[in-house]
Amino acid sequence: MANQNLDSTYWNSRYIEENTPWDIGYPSPALVNYLHSHAKPGTKILIPGAGNAYEASWLIENKQGFELTIVDLSIDLVEKLQRKFEQFPNIKVICLDFFELEGTYDLILEQTFFCAIDPALRNNYLAKMKSLLSPKGKLAGLLFNVEFVKAGPPFGGNSKEYITSFNQYFTEYFIDYYPDSIPQRSGNEIFFEISQAEK
Repeated sequence: MANQNLDSTYWNSRYIEENTPWDIGYPSPALVNYLHSHAKPGTKILIPGAGNAYEASWLIENKQGFELTIVDLSIDLVEKLQRKFEQFPNIKVICLDFFELEGTYDLILEQTFFCAIDPALRNNYLAKMKSLLSPKGKLAGLLFNVEFVKAGPPFGGNSKEYITSFNQYFTEYFIDYYPDSIPQRSGNEIFFEISQAEK
């Protein structure tokens, strides 16, 4: 369980101090592979807890016609990203608590956001995701498939408990061991895709 207040002050200080061991420095290969076929013209994309948003940079270089919303709690990080993407009117960067976000999206990317929130909020996360997904929307990305010894964040988990939670909110999903993780996470990740459907 979380033993500290994971608020905007906490995350802002982590970025100011450059204490960001989750930052791999480049777009997640798993998400790049997924975006190749799912980021189509007109797609409304959301990246919550986006960090340095390397996937956004990849989208700019490789895709056209998408609309992207980036959300993070760190004001310093958000201001940095706003400057970085200010020439791209199809990219919106917001400093906001994810749980206060409004709107609907066709594609939501999960990359080290789920593992950063208090595990007590995981059902709230899924309920919020359900409300944010468009009628044919998809939520996809990577989750840790390991329990960590040290207190989080990051917070670990396993596919069995994820499936139990998914079943409370969604009827259509895929989840499986991911064999092509980055080296430092090899063997400890699963890829999932949730499709919006009435429950």
